[in-house]
Amino acid sequence: MRNKPADQSASQPFYLPDFCATRSVFAVVLISELVAIVLSLARVELQFGFWLDLARTSLFLLWVGLCSAAVLCAVRGWLARLSTRTASIIALGLLVTVAVAISEATFWIGRAWLGNPGVARHLFPADHAAFLLRNVFIAFIVSALALRYFYVSHHWRRNIELKARSRLDALQARIQPHFLFNSMNTIAALTRSDPRLAEEAVENLADLFRANLKETRSRIPLKEELEVARLYQRMEELRLGSRLQVHWEVNELPMDLPVPGLLVQPLLENAIYHGIERLPQGGIVIVSGKHRGDGIELTVSNPVPPAGPQVGENRRGGHRIALENIRERLELAWPGRARMEVREADGRYDVTLILPA
Repeated sequence: MRNKPADQSASQPFYLPDFCATRSVFAVVLISELVAIVLSLARVELQFGFWLDLARTSLFLLWVGLCSAAVLCAVRGWLARLSTRTASIIALGLLVTVAVAISEATFWIGRAWLGNPGVARHLFPADHAAFLLRNVFIAFIVSALALRYFYVSHHWRRNIELKARSRLDALQARIQPHFLFNSMNTIAALTRSDPRLAEEAVENLADLFRANLKETRSRIPLKEELEVARLYQRMEELRLGSRLQVHWEVNELPMDLPVPGLLVQPLLENAIYHGIERLPQGGIVIVSGKHRGDGIELTVSNPVPPAGPQVGENRRGGHRIALENIRERLELAWPGRARMEVREADGRYDVTLILPA
């Protein structure tokens, strides 16, 4: 029995761009004008007839380009359900058909207007067959090259996205064991000092696993990410008691914003481990957030322990691993649009995440 073509929409996005979008229409207009300029420069001398020829060619190519974009816009959803080979053949046929239809309309409009006084004869084609055949060949070659470009460009972007996704998953997998080991150390310390609190810490760790470590989505709502950080705070409060205070000032943040998992918790962990835990009297960690332009700004701030060679070295090393991991994941999640800023001043160490909203 003959196999039916696979549904593209079920496996991967269709390679043709959305010609209903304003950006695509603008690109069609721009390319049509550039091609018209090139053709006019190749046909006439700059001193004679250039602007008239450019106007005539631009009008013709704009009609062909915009009508082709309209047709692809109308049938894109249907083409996306076909195999790539079938969809490409049909799209190529539609583009050539549009060029033929516009060419035919241009020729017969010219024939109708040639009898009117004041209409220049060279504005319209005189040889029907030559004009039509030339446009068919040009339309076929240009359309085939355009479809090939769209196909290669689509797969290039898709490969880049898949590599970025794999790298993001690898970074996520690398930070999760680190988080688990630190949590187990906390439980081990509580087991010796207070078994009841150790049992509660185990329950909190189980909640953390359910909330985040078993999360299969590449991104989670910011609300869930903050809940994971609060669960970790509860575990550390069992160990540090009143020495640890965390102030949350995040009411302005959009809680439905999708973010990669484990962005805030490692920062809170660093703030506690490299800041609060090294201060005999403890201190306050401030997690604050606010709008910043067209994005948000999320800051984790902790007091800096007294200066010392060993303390400073440990603090910098511990921060570097987590911060570099987060910095890479931000770049993979929002290339060029998200960043992390680190600042140490006035006795506090601040790490700020700037995310697009």
